[in-house]
Amino acid sequence: MTNIIKNKTEEILVITAEECGELTQACSKILRHGKDDRLTNKLLEEVGDLQCMIDLLIEHDILKATDIENRKFVKRDKLKKYSNIWRT
Repeated sequence: MTNIIKNKTEEILVITAEECGELTQACSKILRHGKDDRLTNKLLEEVGDLQCMIDLLIEHDILKATDIENRKFVKRDKLKKYSNIWRT
């Protein structure tokens, strides 16, 4: 079997994508089954794994931390406008 991943950047991107899928699954399970300690721990595990991959994207100069930080504020502003997260 031939490895189609050619370099570290591709490997980081593939693993990041896989971790996003695992986080999606953890969120879905809480939505379907309710929040309990086991599912919350799984959510924590997947968020931590994804954060590790985000850190690696930065460490390997795939993305810049300042650009990510700036983008977080853009997303937060959109959520304030279009979601109910901050509404009482």
